[in-house]
Amino acid sequence: MVVALAVFAVIGVISAQLVNRVVDHQSVLSERGARLIEVQRAMHFMKRDVMQMVARSIKDEFGDNRDALLIDNDGIIEFTRSGWRNPLRQPRANLQRVAYAVEDDTLKRFYWNVLDRDQDSRRFEQTLLTDVRDVEFLLVDDTGNTHGFWLPPKPPGVQPRAILLRMELPPYGFIERIWEFPGAS
Repeated sequence: MVVALAVFAVIGVISAQLVNRVVDHQSVLSERGARLIEVQRAMHFMKRDVMQMVARSIKDEFGDNRDALLIDNDGIIEFTRSGWRNPLRQPRANLQRVAYAVEDDTLKRFYWNVLDRDQDSRRFEQTLLTDVRDVEFLLVDDTGNTHGFWLPPKPPGVQPRAILLRMELPPYGFIERIWEFPGAS
């Protein structure tokens, strides 16, 4: 009888440890799944915007001309995209100016309701991805070279072909995505 109780006690302890491990693994898997959904959503936004990029320069809030595509050394990209749906038929263009940047370890998408801005133009922001360690946007040209800086003046004869995104995201490490411009082949 004592041996049977000892065997059941050992089986109970092993079962309890097994259940605790399963619960721990389930919470880790749940956190990783939520993180993966967040990453996929952010990638969807960026891909959609890049695939609808158009060559439309703008005027900034100071009246200065800004190119259709700008990339700076601080990991910021800004460009004009088409396809901005307007189901409520508000008085605005179907083109939209968007920008992506990291602020406080958070990848944000910025947009404006107008292309040619004035001093009162409001910038809207969307949080896409949290806990971002590093982001780098690069332009890939028609020769395969990458440019981390794409502001005037540009190298003569160089044609942009794609946007390359590199970022460090815990727990996945480094992630790279490349999106070819519409019409580039």
